Amino acid sequence: MRATLGADAHVDEGVRLGTGDGEPPRIGDRARLRSGTVVYDDVRVGDDFATGHNVLVREGTTVGDDVLFGTNTVVDGRSEVGSRVSLQTRVYVPSETVIGDGVFVGPGAVLTNDPYLLRRDVELRGPRLEDDVSVGANATVLPGVTLGTGSFVAAGAVVTGDVPPESLAVGAPAECSALPERLRGRNRL
Repeated sequence: MRATLGADAHVDEGVRLGTGDGEPPRIGDRARLRSGTVVYDDVRVGDDFATGHNVLVREGTTVGDDVLFGTNTVVDGRSEVGSRVSLQTRVYVPSETVIGDGVFVGPGAVLTNDPYLLRRDVELRGPRLEDDVSVGANATVLPGVTLGTGSFVAAGAVVTGDVPPESLAVGAPAECSALPERLRGRNRL
């Protein structure tokens, strides 16, 4: 195991930390890494990090404090994840994605970063999820899209354009409207 672990870290058997290609990963205090988790080199993780089973965190990723990556979640390299974030089961986060603080992403949600799916040579651009964004189960967020602070993406939505702060995105393609009063405020993670 090639990693620097903080105090009171618990690592199950079958966890792989470090790939041997760069700086060993650093994981903060009170981490809980479940079997099947793989964390590449050049990854920096804060305190109180937990994974479900079979989580993959690729190189160049930074993760804040008090973060959960659910079972079978993949966070590809060169991504930033803030603090107090919950990525539920089977979430996919592509490289070049930025996720703010207090963000919730529901089961099976997919974020994308390639607008032409290998048909053209372009720079990959993951989405940006600002603070206190909520993304529902099985939603899809397309490349380069910004989800504004406090916005809410409904389950199954396909988000093709930016979502303004404090807005609700519903449908495929998603249409935005004012966020209902009952959904306003910070996420309670």
